[in-house]
Amino acid sequence: MGKPKMDRLTTMIFIVALAAMIALAGCGKSTGSVEARKDYILIGRVNPVTGPLASFGAGTPQIEEKAIEAINKEGGIYIAEYGKKLPIKIIVADSESSPTKAAEAANKLILQDKVDILMAAHTPDTVNPVAAAAERHKIPCITVDALSDAWLSGGPYAWTYHAFWKVNTLVDVYLDMWDQLATNKKIGLIAPNDPDGIAITDTLKKKVQARGYTLVDPGRFPPNTKDYTAMINQFKQADVDIVLAMQIPPDFATAWKQMQQQGLVPKIMSAAKAILFPADVAALGDNLGENLTTEVWWSPMSGNKSSLTGQSSQELAATWTELTGKQPMATLGYKHASMEIVVDVLKRAQSLERNKIREAIKATNIDTVVGHVQYNDRNLAETFVVGGQWVKGKTWPWEMNIVNNKKMTIVPLSPAPMQYIPGSQP
Repeated sequence: MGKPKMDRLTTMIFIVALAAMIALAGCGKSTGSVEARKDYILIGRVNPVTGPLASFGAGTPQIEEKAIEAINKEGGIYIAEYGKKLPIKIIVADSESSPTKAAEAANKLILQDKVDILMAAHTPDTVNPVAAAAERHKIPCITVDALSDAWLSGGPYAWTYHAFWKVNTLVDVYLDMWDQLATNKKIGLIAPNDPDGIAITDTLKKKVQARGYTLVDPGRFPPNTKDYTAMINQFKQADVDIVLAMQIPPDFATAWKQMQQQGLVPKIMSAAKAILFPADVAALGDNLGENLTTEVWWSPMSGNKSSLTGQSSQELAATWTELTGKQPMATLGYKHASMEIVVDVLKRAQSLERNKIREAIKATNIDTVVGHVQYNDRNLAETFVVGGQWVKGKTWPWEMNIVNNKKMTIVPLSPAPMQYIPGSQP
C-alpha cells in the first residue's frame, strides 16, 4: 500500500518539475522570440489621407521615407538593448480628416501595431486626438503642423511634444501684409466654431485696434456651412476692404465664390489654412486664386537646411519634384522636419524604452529645415512663418511670392510687391 503512495508522490513531483522546466523554457523562448521579432523601429504616423484635409496629408509617406532612406541603407539607428542597429519602418494610418477617426487610428497603432513612437500632423483635427491617445497610453509622441494655441488647449502634456507656430505670430504676419496696401482698415472675419477659428478670433480682437484696424465679426458658425449670404451682406454694409478666412479648403472655396457672385470683391482677400497648396488655389477656378494672400509655413526659398540630408530647402524641394513630378508644397518642410526630430531623438536615446525616448525628446535642441526646434516646459517648440501671395506662375500655374518676412528674415522677399485683388478698386 505504501509503494503506490510513493509512486503517486514521485509522479506529482516529476509533473511539477516538468511544468517548471517548460515554463522556464517558454519564458526563455518568449524573450528570444521578441528579440528576434524586433528587426526594426516602428513609427506610427496618423495622417489625413482622405477627406477635406487630404491636401495637407499629401506626400506622406514618400517624404518621410525619403528623409530616412540613407539611414536605413546604413542599417538604421543603434539601439543598445538589442546591441545592433535597427532600421526605421513607418506605418501610416488615415485620420480621414476626422477627430474621431484620428483617435481610432492612434489607438490601433498603439494597441495593435505596438508602435515605438507615435507621430501626427495637419491641423488640430488630427493632432489633438492623437496627442490625447498618446497621453492616455503613455507613449512618446511627436507632432507638428497644428496651431500651437489649439494644441496647448488639450494639455498639459507629459508624453507629447509639438513644434509649430502660435496664432499671435500668424496674426502679426497678416497685419504686416495688410499694412503694405492702402485700405480703410476694416476687416471682415470668416471663422468657424472650431479650435483654429476660435483661436484666431480671440487674438485678432486683442490686436487689431492697436494697429488701427476695425474687426467686423459675424460670429462663429459650424464647419461645412453652405450659405454665407448673411455674412457677405454684413461685410458689404460695413464696407470692408479686407476679408480674412480661417477655413478648410472646400469651405473657403464656397465662401469665396459666393462673395464674387454677390458682388463683394475686397481689396485684400486673405485665407489661413485654406489656400496653402497650389492644388487648392487651382481648384477655385476662373482665376479666383489670383493675389490671394496666406501664411507660408515653409518655402523652398528658406535658408534652413536639413540635419538629416544636409540639403537646403531649395534642394529638398527639387528632390520632391524629381521624385513625384509635382510642385513643392508648404507642408513638405514640416513632414521632413518631423523625421529629423525623430531620428535625432532615437540617436540620442539609443533605446526603445519609452521613458528614455521621452527624456531624449525633452532634451531636443536641433536645427531643422523649418528652423530651430527646442521644447519649452509646456512641451512646445515655437516656429515661425512668413506671408505670401499667389500669382500666376512661369514654372507652375500658380506660384507663391513672399511679401512679408518680418518673422523669418532668413526667407528672402520676392522681387514683386504685394498686389490688390483683381477687380477691387484701390
